[in-house]
Amino acid sequence: MRTYHLLPGAALLATALLAPTLVAPPAVARPERATPIGGELLGGRGLVVPAGVKAPPKTAAKSYVIADAVTGEVLAAKDPHGRYLPASTLKILTAVTLIPKLDKNAKIRPSRNACNQEGSAVGLSVKGTYSVADLFRALMMSSGNDAAMALAEANGSLRQTMADMNAEARRLQALDTVAKTPSGLDRPGQSSSAYDLALIARAGLANPDFRRYVSTKTAKFPAPKGHYEISNHNKLLYRYKGMIGVKNGWTSKAMGSFVGAAKRGDRTIIVSIMRHDGYFWDEVGKLLDWGFAFQGRGVSVGRLVDPLPAADPQATSPVGGAQSSAPVAPAPSAPAVPSHSPVSAADRRGGVGGLIAPVVIAAGLVAGLLWVIIGVRRRARARWE
Repeated sequence: MRTYHLLPGAALLATALLAPTLVAPPAVARPERATPIGGELLGGRGLVVPAGVKAPPKTAAKSYVIADAVTGEVLAAKDPHGRYLPASTLKILTAVTLIPKLDKNAKIRPSRNACNQEGSAVGLSVKGTYSVADLFRALMMSSGNDAAMALAEANGSLRQTMADMNAEARRLQALDTVAKTPSGLDRPGQSSSAYDLALIARAGLANPDFRRYVSTKTAKFPAPKGHYEISNHNKLLYRYKGMIGVKNGWTSKAMGSFVGAAKRGDRTIIVSIMRHDGYFWDEVGKLLDWGFAFQGRGVSVGRLVDPLPAADPQATSPVGGAQSSAPVAPAPSAPAVPSHSPVSAADRRGGVGGLIAPVVIAAGLVAGLLWVIIGVRRRARARWE
């Protein structure tokens, strides 16, 4: 029987190679909650209304929420926490996240990457210069995917913005929401819910700039030579009394989605819908009418929860919410880079490029170990033969 012994240095090398230093930690799964965010009744898939209250008008939407923006009471809901592709309604999270971070008067020259985004666009040009406010109007009025990317890059990078958006969703307790793009273009794993859209919209309505962007019907937009006019895609701004805004969306996979708010007297009603297969504007109007006709505050099926304490001193509480808007020390963030800087390949791959060098080094160490083992075996064989 032949016995081979590794040299001490080779044994140490093997031990180092076997240590799991290059293995990324597994993704942390979202824990299942005993009680759904907003209340026990919001955990089901079916329609829920308060006892003794007539059901809302029928809609083809698979999921919806009707809520009072001032009190946070959810007046009625259907599959409120069902996770669906949000399409361009995800842009409300982009706006809520980035409005406090970017100077609205700052000038941006968009990258070619931003200008070439697929889907709906406002028509950005690499030769143009735009204010941040221009880009937010393009985002919320014309649903510009090019504007979404330009704003994300202005925040430092696409990767930084996606981290910020998901952190903001967690702060708002929008736990059904996973953002993969700033525009809402379909990506695997991206999701939101009717409850979360109402929650995020309520947070946005507390910001005067957000309200101004979503309620603007038409605006002049810069062009390399002169300007052109853009209009708001929200049809209810033109036909529903008291309509404030917020955002509609559609892709072939997500189908129709919408979240909007209207104000009459001292009441502001939010309606969010997801997964509608047709023309939903009239149905949303009827759901809003039902919300305004709802009698008796304090009678509800749940509530839109308040956000967690803000890390950003400019963050404000929801309309009528109990959260304090007192400044809190901001968390450190990466310094912004010029918006025209292209997003690096590592950003687009989610940082995978950073693992290439360690893998190459490990391969070299393995080759060295094999060479040592072969040499030992040869010497041992020569000794026995």
